[in-house]
Amino acid sequence: MIFDSHAHYDDKQFDDDRDDLLCSMRENGVGTVVNVSATYESCERVVDMAQKYPFMYAAVGIHPDEVGSLDEQRFARIKELLKKDKVVAVGEIGLDYYWDNESHELQKEWFIRQLDLARELDLPVNIHSREAAKDTMGIIKEHGMGLDGVIHCYSYSKEMAEEYVKMGYCIGVGGVVTFKNGRRLKETVETLPLTSIVLETDCPYLAPEPYRGRRNDSSYIKYAAEEIARLKGISYEEVVSQTEENARRLYRI
Repeated sequence: MIFDSHAHYDDKQFDDDRDDLLCSMRENGVGTVVNVSATYESCERVVDMAQKYPFMYAAVGIHPDEVGSLDEQRFARIKELLKKDKVVAVGEIGLDYYWDNESHELQKEWFIRQLDLARELDLPVNIHSREAAKDTMGIIKEHGMGLDGVIHCYSYSKEMAEEYVKMGYCIGVGGVVTFKNGRRLKETVETLPLTSIVLETDCPYLAPEPYRGRRNDSSYIKYAAEEIARLKGISYEEVVSQTEENARRLYRI
């Protein structure tokens, strides 16, 4: 069964049909979903949703675009949520220099603190990095060594991906691998061992071809799996089976 290692089903784009959509996952070949928070408010929502849906787990953390909302009281609440049943990772955390919603120094501060929290609680991390390759790598080398984790929505070079894999991290691959302009990610997939790749949607964002530009959901992840199979010259079934095993190992499910 497909394991979607990174989704955002608390997003308002799912408000009209969330329950119907999630209840149809098994018939679409999706067996497990990790629902990932981004804002402080979404941390509570993803934990609640993981309790409601048997196939769903939660990751709790603050996206770099949202770290301006954090203070000590809220950080303490996040720590408590990370101890809840079915919360399997700290995420989505990291750096985003594309949108630059928050200062780079503030992003770095809260990235490091959330990495330290993951180490304290012995949890894997789900890392966002956009236009921040050098700083992300530097912080992980200093503060993230020895942690289990995934570099979500990977967008950098195949050489950097290989370096992350040597450090024990997985690489998150989703709809972008199907894009005509996704050559860099295609090259990364061709280079990496399948044992270091996890499937993800980042839904409702980044729908694959032939649905690019529409609302994404976990049932579309099959198109990414098909492209990975084509790039690596293996069967679709092998991609689904191995990436599920990888995600279960990563999240300790």
